[in-house]
Amino acid sequence: MRILRGERAAVAGGLNLLDNKLPEARNRSARLLAALSGERALNDGHLVGVTGPPGAGKSSLVSAMIREWRLAGRTVGVLAVDPSSRPELGGGALLGDRIRIKNSSHDDGLFIRSLANRNQLGGVATEVWPMSWLMLACFDIVVIETVGVGQTEIDIAEIGDTVCYVAQPASGDTIQYLKSGIIEIPDIFVVNKSDIGAAARKTASELGRSAPRPDRRDDWDYPVCLVSATMNTGIRQLNEHFDRHRKYLVGADLLGTLRARHQSGWVVRLLKEEFGTFGLELIGGCAAVGERLGENQHRQFEEYERMRKHILSRFMSASQPSSLTKGAS
Repeated sequence: MRILRGERAAVAGGLNLLDNKLPEARNRSARLLAALSGERALNDGHLVGVTGPPGAGKSSLVSAMIREWRLAGRTVGVLAVDPSSRPELGGGALLGDRIRIKNSSHDDGLFIRSLANRNQLGGVATEVWPMSWLMLACFDIVVIETVGVGQTEIDIAEIGDTVCYVAQPASGDTIQYLKSGIIEIPDIFVVNKSDIGAAARKTASELGRSAPRPDRRDDWDYPVCLVSATMNTGIRQLNEHFDRHRKYLVGADLLGTLRARHQSGWVVRLLKEEFGTFGLELIGGCAAVGERLGENQHRQFEEYERMRKHILSRFMSASQPSSLTKGAS
């Protein structure tokens, strides 16, 4: 299949299909993702999330990380989530990938897709879930860069295998990190712009003191990395931490479990957003959703579509007039 070979036109066409909400497109999307799934969907590739506030230099950092990965011969796919433009202007991505991340457009081992966040507050759009699944089928590393809206970007923790938080030096103290809840999310902390000196080191020290928490894993060290994307310092060491975290997940037999849990969480979220808690209860609630997805681990999007259609049919039957109503009329 051309997508599995990472052919740019095929990957772009597949992502466009996943972004299409028409019924026939949804059916084709489910079949496509089922064909791409299998053991690879739960065990191969590396899905990396990069989050942090505006101005921290996320895009510059991702650019520098890509350079290192490509030098090492790894293929990279990027989903860059941008703010949405105003609806009257089309509602698309406001900035666009070519502004955010500067890399050669002639590199066949690199694919970048900008995606509007559709004004969702979690830092990513719901379309990122199936799109990241497709990209994992054809790239060694898939990077999701969140929109960068402040203290609400927690959805990336329910997608990425490894989540990296990029902090801005001199942007606030430990209390701010704790207040935002962001300290609970990352597996790796990065202080960018380390070339400014003492302020960057102070931020790194504050993060290092805040990172250990009783609700975090005892067998992972949550490193804090000082890097400079513009000076290209510390990038190789940062990428080594990403590799180390993936090896940790595999060694602890956590990677497949983590991905399955994330997929189940996204199905529940999408069904609840579309149909509410009542609609979710029509198929047995969260527990039943998890059980059905567990039985179909390699066809999760297809199973999601089946559950969605079942809820729709229940709603449709409930809206039909009863025989008593017909007789009265």
